[in-house]
Amino acid sequence: MFKKIVVLAALVSLFSFAAAAQDAKPKLIAIKAGSLIDTVNGRVLKDQVIIIEGERIKAVGPGLAIPEGADVIDLSNMTVLPGLSDAHVHISGDPTQGIRSRSTLSGVQLATTSHVFARRTLFAGFTTVRDLGSIEFVSLALKRAIDAGSVAGPRMLVANYYIGATGSPADIGGGSPLTGSKLPPEMTGVADGPDAIRQKVRWNIRLGADVIKFGASSGVLSDEKVVGVAKYTQEEMDALVDESTRLGVKVAAHSHGTDAIKMAVKAGVASIEHGSLIDDEGIRMMKQRGTYLSADIYVSDYILSEYSKRGVEEIVLQKERVVGQKQRENFKKAVEAGVKIAFGTDAGVYPHGMNGKQFAYMVQWGMTPMAAIQAATVNNADLFGMSDQIGSITAGKFADIIAVEGDPIANIKLLEDVKFVMKGGTVYKGAARR
Repeated sequence: MFKKIVVLAALVSLFSFAAAAQDAKPKLIAIKAGSLIDTVNGRVLKDQVIIIEGERIKAVGPGLAIPEGADVIDLSNMTVLPGLSDAHVHISGDPTQGIRSRSTLSGVQLATTSHVFARRTLFAGFTTVRDLGSIEFVSLALKRAIDAGSVAGPRMLVANYYIGATGSPADIGGGSPLTGSKLPPEMTGVADGPDAIRQKVRWNIRLGADVIKFGASSGVLSDEKVVGVAKYTQEEMDALVDESTRLGVKVAAHSHGTDAIKMAVKAGVASIEHGSLIDDEGIRMMKQRGTYLSADIYVSDYILSEYSKRGVEEIVLQKERVVGQKQRENFKKAVEAGVKIAFGTDAGVYPHGMNGKQFAYMVQWGMTPMAAIQAATVNNADLFGMSDQIGSITAGKFADIIAVEGDPIANIKLLEDVKFVMKGGTVYKGAARR
């Protein structure tokens, strides 16, 4: 009798294990795509089927057989694209709280709203972002919560603290979670001199930075009176990029100024952020070295329209009036010269979820609609070091898929109203199943 009980228990255990294994099998989804934008080859494909297994794309092509038991998502009346990415956001930034909310509010205050902004970004069709600076590791904590499935948001690469010289935008400080007072230097990104800069890079990376962001020049929205002054010497920039590269992390340089841009490019940064006052020599250097330009050419309109209503200083608005226009003119020159273009918007300076508005500006200032879409997909994937993971609807990559009604090649503004969002095989927005 005892042997029978043991055998029965073993059989029950075996069946339970088999059932659990079956339940653990990756879910199958088939998407019927009426039009599909092939971002790798810059073309539009018709009547494609995308097979998804778990969080990855298993196969894509015309007339593929739909596996038995697969959920079917019918997007045959829509245009399907890979999930978009934004190379320059500040998820913790909230322009309704002032232009320097990331440094004047405490990390606790910022954390209470950051998850809301992450969700808005994802629902706008942006499934991967680079967060280029936050205080008290708010963005790092948010990234980990998203990765754990606790919060809905885009896949995040985070810079943690913005590194900069004394007197730069990095020196604004940041509030204590208890008192709102300025944080001590060791809890900021301030570093002066090659050795201190190397130490700050190591500290940032040890605490989870996926990318290093530093201030090569003065800014527009900061209190500095002159835009574009180099804030580090060539020796300091060289040390920062050398240390980051040695540790396997790419560098993004905040730089508006002509000389600072060229110094940062010479140092070997992966991307120039803003690039407003770049000259012909700087453009030649960027093209020769393969440096990406991530220019936030939409945000100027929002700043000039909305910030004056919030009591922003006239000196800031005057800087923006001049720099914003020059940035767009120089962006066009860079595009025409063949500089590699990333899609970066500086979301957080304007409200999150409006990232798609930049596409129309990129087209207005020299890019084709396809090239603008490629900037936000394959180009950013390359810049992020994630070309094998994101940027195209290709077998083996993450099932990051979005869809819009109509043809965004004919009307790029359609990307401001994304109807369907899937990230890693999970549908977050839209779509009826059959």
